[in-house]
Amino acid sequence: MKHRKNILLMILSGLLAVSLSCQPKTEYQKLVETELAQNVRQDSLFLGIHFNMNRKDFFAHCWDLNKQGILTNGTGNSVLYDVSQEFKEPTNMNFYPKFVDGKIFEMPVEFQYEAWAPWNKDLGADILLEEVKATLDRWYGEGYLKMVSPDGLQTVWVKVNGNRRIRVFRKSVSSVSVIFTDLIQLEEMKEANT
Repeated sequence: MKHRKNILLMILSGLLAVSLSCQPKTEYQKLVETELAQNVRQDSLFLGIHFNMNRKDFFAHCWDLNKQGILTNGTGNSVLYDVSQEFKEPTNMNFYPKFVDGKIFEMPVEFQYEAWAPWNKDLGADILLEEVKATLDRWYGEGYLKMVSPDGLQTVWVKVNGNRRIRVFRKSVSSVSVIFTDLIQLEEMKEANT
């Protein structure tokens, strides 16, 4: 009897594994697989900053851009870049990278209109989001995939070029987030943690 239960349990486990592996891949999963299979590195981010740039070089580069008047101190520990020339209203871009082993792995960025205020509805995140997406289309090319969370509360636009993933979403009533991630390094980190 115990032997039959073990066999039945093994068969059910096998069927479950097969059914899970047969689940259709999402459009996003297909996109990531296709882009990574090309073995093309897209490390460029903006302003000469790139994935795998070491911490010391990042600080030196930002310091040089600060001396040229291109970058200043942003909110918290971030760097501020005035991107008003790309937008209909004066707009700021705050950023500060995430480092792994002393090298840039991810770059969270936050955009906000300078004159945003709760009573100024024309400068809210929904309008800013459309401008950010148009600007990113100019900088990195078109082709963002719209993804909606199962509960319908969060919408994210995603673009993958080789190893570079760009996610765009409304962060708050006043700001839009863009997160650049090196997918190759992300996969290596996942493998190292398993």
